Amino acid sequence: MCGVAGIIHKNKVTVDLADVKKMTDVIKHRGPDGEGHYLDENIGLGHRRLAIIDLSEAGHQPMEKDNLVITFNGEIYNYIEIRKELEENGIIFNTQTDTEVILKAYQYWGEDCVQKFNGMWAFAIYDKGNNKIFISRDRFGIKPFYYHETQNSFFFGSEIRQLLTQVKERKVNKQILFDFLYLGYHHHNENTFFEGVMSLEPGHNLIFNTIKGSYQIEKYYQLKPNKELEKLSFDDALVLFRKTLNEAIGIRLRSDVKVGTCLSGGMDSSYIAATASKPYKDQSGDQFTAITAKSVEKKNDESAFAKMVVESANLDWKITEPSKNDFLAAIDRVIEAQEEPFGSPSIIMAYFVMKKAKEEGCTVLLDGQGGDETLLGYERYYSAFINQQPNIFKKIGSAIKIAKNSKLSLKDVLLYNIYFNNAGIRAARQLKRYSYIKEPFKKFINKPLLREIANANKDIHTLQEFEITKIQMQKLLKYEDRNSMHFSIETRVPFVDYKVVELAYSLPFSYKMRAGWSKFILRKSAKGLLPNEIVWRRNKFGFEAPTKTWLSDKKELLTTIKKSPFINEFVDVNMLNESIDDLALWKLFNIALWSQKFNVNF
Repeated sequence: MCGVAGIIHKNKVTVDLADVKKMTDVIKHRGPDGEGHYLDENIGLGHRRLAIIDLSEAGHQPMEKDNLVITFNGEIYNYIEIRKELEENGIIFNTQTDTEVILKAYQYWGEDCVQKFNGMWAFAIYDKGNNKIFISRDRFGIKPFYYHETQNSFFFGSEIRQLLTQVKERKVNKQILFDFLYLGYHHHNENTFFEGVMSLEPGHNLIFNTIKGSYQIEKYYQLKPNKELEKLSFDDALVLFRKTLNEAIGIRLRSDVKVGTCLSGGMDSSYIAATASKPYKDQSGDQFTAITAKSVEKKNDESAFAKMVVESANLDWKITEPSKNDFLAAIDRVIEAQEEPFGSPSIIMAYFVMKKAKEEGCTVLLDGQGGDETLLGYERYYSAFINQQPNIFKKIGSAIKIAKNSKLSLKDVLLYNIYFNNAGIRAARQLKRYSYIKEPFKKFINKPLLREIANANKDIHTLQEFEITKIQMQKLLKYEDRNSMHFSIETRVPFVDYKVVELAYSLPFSYKMRAGWSKFILRKSAKGLLPNEIVWRRNKFGFEAPTKTWLSDKKELLTTIKKSPFINEFVDVNMLNESIDDLALWKLFNIALWSQKFNVNF
């Protein structure tokens, strides 16, 4: 886990080392263990290192081997297996690093090497012999990769702040801003909040021709249902799912530094913690560390559930309980770390988990991101569940079962179904909710995207692909990357292992959601591993922050919003008062502070 940087001058002007160093200096937090730079006339590469595998100087980057130079961020978990395959084919290695495995794999298989990798990555390989730079981002976008192009230059990096050192004027991308404000969506395409700063989409390669000074982007990965997996009986699917997920967890324990885990008390993090505890202790001799964020509000405090897991799995439990003062003191730092507005104070709650991990010396953390998207864990999936039923009687019966086996009432279930199936209703509701947006900017409500999502809601595979590759998981992975790397911590997400995702995606709908029980196959997998109170929980919280407490000084927050020149461009601030709901209040407050901190023009 590290940070990368690159400059290519298309007009053949020599790259200045100071410019590359400027781009690596601003991401020192991503790699406190070392830095490196490589210059070749109009091409410059940079790297910051966080040492996880092979802590020696052999892992220094940019790494140069056989006319190839790489700068790499991430981990290839199956590097040992790939290395063995390459050695059997006569390839010789000089280090124990996964970085060299990438280089040798590229040398042997070419651009198809990425199909061999199980892991998370964003790397650039300067292939001098073929006059190109081969850039790749992992299948599901766990690791970030941003780029910015001018008439004469192409810049890339792991964080937006690196590219801002080269951007002359920082202007907001209005469509992304309003997608975030109205719909809560961002990172759903290649655009960022900063106009001209782009994100390479998950499962894509970018190939830059160093002779022509141009590039092309190619999609190398497409999530598709496996017809053979669809035919599995539930019992066979259960055995295969448990095996695949457990292997994904096990392979992510490979590390030369201390590994721990996040533990909320929900199904995903609890399963990971309980599964990893024994093999970690067997390998390291140490008790497995679990870190929990405790809410100061009883209504969304999950620590009692986390405690059950700690006791049953014999974990070394560490708790952080951020107060309102802690929250207020951290806001600026989190906004700076995240680089773009974020939709909930829960991201700040997660920030304190990473802070605690740093204090406890956990350089690597496992986390449960991806479980909800792959196994239908959100309440909004109940609408899709009802849609899959063959007739009106089955639909009504399903709604009744959902109300019985979830925290939603029957009325809630029916309203969810109407809301998520109707783009027009969603648009009208959001326009009413944000009635204080000035009239010229109401056109930015993204009705085509809402229609696309409403249509996807009728087919579970389409909906899941949307959730995984665009509207949900991408932003969560981005939040986690920034929070963890701010503290120089690598997070690993077993539920986003491509084998787990492909299996979960392919299984019949009823294996994932049954009689209103979400994540049904995971619950069955956890039987005997976790206490029944965890396995059959119905009151899913979704890692919530104590928002009521943290945002209780509405008057003060509204003052900050109303004074913001940026906010005044598109909001009639005279219409704002203390009746504003917490979600809208947070978004506007966040946007106001973000625009000021990053000096963004409307």
